[in-house]
Amino acid sequence: MGNTKKLSLVLAGLILSGSLAACDDGRGGAEAAAKQLASAVAGLDLRPVAFDGRDSTVANDQLNQVFKALAPAKPSVEAGELTLDGETARLPLNYSWKISTGEWKYTVSADLRKSGDKWLTVWSPGLLVPNLAEGEILSKATQSSPRADILGAGNQKLVTLRPVVNVGIDKPQLGGADAADSATKLAKLVGVDPAAYVQQVEASGAEAFVPAITLRNTSDRAVTDAEIEAIPGGRAIPDELPLAPTRNFARAVLGTVGEASAEQIEKSKGTLTAGDVIGTGGLQQQYDAQLRGTDGTVVRVQRADLTREEIQAAPTDPRRTVFEVKAVPGTPLQTTLDTKLQQLAEDTLADIKPASAIVALRPSTGAVLAAASGPGSNGYNTAMLGQYAPGSTFKVVDSLALIRNGFTPDSTVECTPTLTVDGRKFKNAEGYPTDSLGSVTLRDAFAHSCNTAFIGARDKVTQAQLESAATSLGVAVEAPKLGAEAFMGSVPGEAEGTEHAAAMIGQGRVLMSPLAGAVMAGSVAKGAPVSPVLVEESAPSAPASGSPAATAEGSAPSSTVTAEAPAKTAQTPVTKAEAASLTDMMRAVVTSGHAGFLADVPGEPVGAKTGTAEFGNAKPPKTHAWIIAVHGDLAVAVFVEDGGLGATTSGPLLKKFLTAAG
Repeated sequence: MGNTKKLSLVLAGLILSGSLAACDDGRGGAEAAAKQLASAVAGLDLRPVAFDGRDSTVANDQLNQVFKALAPAKPSVEAGELTLDGETARLPLNYSWKISTGEWKYTVSADLRKSGDKWLTVWSPGLLVPNLAEGEILSKATQSSPRADILGAGNQKLVTLRPVVNVGIDKPQLGGADAADSATKLAKLVGVDPAAYVQQVEASGAEAFVPAITLRNTSDRAVTDAEIEAIPGGRAIPDELPLAPTRNFARAVLGTVGEASAEQIEKSKGTLTAGDVIGTGGLQQQYDAQLRGTDGTVVRVQRADLTREEIQAAPTDPRRTVFEVKAVPGTPLQTTLDTKLQQLAEDTLADIKPASAIVALRPSTGAVLAAASGPGSNGYNTAMLGQYAPGSTFKVVDSLALIRNGFTPDSTVECTPTLTVDGRKFKNAEGYPTDSLGSVTLRDAFAHSCNTAFIGARDKVTQAQLESAATSLGVAVEAPKLGAEAFMGSVPGEAEGTEHAAAMIGQGRVLMSPLAGAVMAGSVAKGAPVSPVLVEESAPSAPASGSPAATAEGSAPSSTVTAEAPAKTAQTPVTKAEAASLTDMMRAVVTSGHAGFLADVPGEPVGAKTGTAEFGNAKPPKTHAWIIAVHGDLAVAVFVEDGGLGATTSGPLLKKFLTAAG
């Protein structure tokens, strides 16, 4: 009985096994081959795949030739549902490529054939790209998006496409001339290094155009086409570039535009390629993504041996487009800069050799109308990023702190020739009028900038109250609406002895930028803290202002003082009543103080405050020259790094600017 049961079980197993074998139609092997094919294509390596009609190594070489233009991208490939028909099978391969900002999806069919107990892939270029024929490959081209303009007040075009010429040696046009000789002559003509340019020309291919310089294509261009073309191989190729009205116009603020460097391309992790135009420094770099837009990409199928000349000569494009991402133009950047005032500020500083700046803003709105850094700044944004002791311009802050502690412009203070604090001797500026010594009003001490009077009042205000008064006037406070990086000032909240005394005359650890100086003056004019605006409706990613830009061009001046972090907001905003007293005192600087030269500036009355701050270790010490002013709905700060006295150096520059500004 037991043996019979065992035999029955064995027979049942054999019958079941035979039934399964009869149901196995080969689908399992075909599906395994299909998955292997999809994985191999996704890895761009067909060598593990067995083909019918093509050696796997040859097929792999063809695949890599077809997809070479898309490198380093690789596709995602999934095998769809397989259709089996005896010893043949067909399956869809679903491709997905990440191309630029788009996704290229398509489906092709792959055929399999069973050979013995093995499934082979039937080779066809069409299993790589729809309708791809033998001898065809993919090509990829980038279509640059138009870079957007940077606009100023009234939608004035500050940076827009302007005509240029690319000047260089076109080697095919050399004829029998010596390349080095032509390169030397052209370099001398356009003012570039001859030795370096000769090396470039000699290292380039026989068909190359080797650029030497790009010049603005204006009617008064110094180097003419005739002079260029008189040199064998010399050529001027017309082009357009995003440029400001002049080479130096607001350059430190706006930045520049040019082809991406090898370093920038490497750091971009694939977002930039050779020939891409990007912003460097200033707003051009900060808002590069917005201004540049998104380049377009087109993928085409073409014969592998098709030449550029054949494409250009063909009546219709011999290539066929299989995928395209349209270029998206950049979005214009709206700023508040006024073309007239910016140019006027730069013209005013044109002959100043040390680092210098003029900043003008509108107190009622905070709009920055001009932010000019002079030629002595060597490309650095002194106007917005400079960190300097403000000298006696800081007495505006002192005065507000004193007013809050019960003083008025008519309160009496003691102005002595000198004053010693903890062994350190302080004195007034050279030439201080003797008739303003002794017991004088706070207004008179302010108008003539009596250092000893303000230092003598140091016990009436704490350092924390000075810090609070500074923030009340927009100094050492973040400027979230500015839309650009800037240094808004630094005032320590704690200081004692000589350090507190130095702070009373804008020295020690007190620092300001010319922009912060204009904001301080503007807050007096407005009767409320001014929050400056340079970029209107700036992007959420725009940095909160308060520290120097890491991407600024040029070199920042050295400083031995470490700036404090700015406050988020003003602790106690200046009131209109407090501002009225400060306005009275700033006006006295013009009517009875040492800025009387501003009395005849046309228009509304000018209020001002001069400042002179010592720096460095020279004997006698060098000084920063400052003056800040309000003139109607205009607040201005003028700064010269190594400028002597504020009244005698920066004062005349201010008068020239205000008079011409109208």
